[in-house]
Amino acid sequence: MKIAALLTGRGNNTLKDKNILPVLGKPLLYYPAMAARRCKLITDFYASSDDEKIIKAASDCGYKEIRRPKELASPTAQHIDVIVHALSVMRKEGCFPDILVVLLANSGIVKTEWIEESIRNLLNNPQLSASCPVLLEMDNHPYRSKCLRDDGCLGTWFDFKGQRISTNRQDLPMNFVLCHNFWTLNLKNSLYSGEEGQQPWTFMGNHIKPIIVKESFDVHDEDDIKRTEKWLMEEGISYSSEILLGGGK
Repeated sequence: MKIAALLTGRGNNTLKDKNILPVLGKPLLYYPAMAARRCKLITDFYASSDDEKIIKAASDCGYKEIRRPKELASPTAQHIDVIVHALSVMRKEGCFPDILVVLLANSGIVKTEWIEESIRNLLNNPQLSASCPVLLEMDNHPYRSKCLRDDGCLGTWFDFKGQRISTNRQDLPMNFVLCHNFWTLNLKNSLYSGEEGQQPWTFMGNHIKPIIVKESFDVHDEDDIKRTEKWLMEEGISYSSEILLGGGK
């Protein structure tokens, strides 16, 4: 099976140039890009962006450029449209991936072993549509969340039909939140299946294998840059130039 990586990031962000802000002396996107480059299962590397600086930083990491049209670089643009556009460009260049690792340029919280695990999940189970990192989140459980009723008061999102729900989080069913660092897709079972996947990330299909991780966040402000640096140092993550010289293909 052909396995490709697609790094995605736009230039028009509230935090200016956040995808290339320095993190331990390297642009933020360097860390997800190089985590994928270290994965020997991936053979092709592309970056989709409208921003020249992002394209240049990704190119320095060995990623081929995909120029994203303006309509796919707005704050309201949908990730699925970005992925579809990128795949069309890749096909024109003769790259027809079976598995696509979609990397988000604004998160440095990525490990090569997570990427490898997600790919092997799909290789070992052809019925899966995707595999991605998730966080176990019990404090903000959906059973504890509230909506706003028409009368201006709080209400529940679910009709519990007389069922008594415990106020103790440990008594509730496990609740997982998708991480915004990368998603690995079996394209035949997800984007190309013709079946609508789970909302709101419909492009991931309906058979998603989780990889449970302890921490994940994407960058929204300068404090998140500092948190990313702290995480990278604690995890001992760094990358040598050998990857760019052919070690990651």
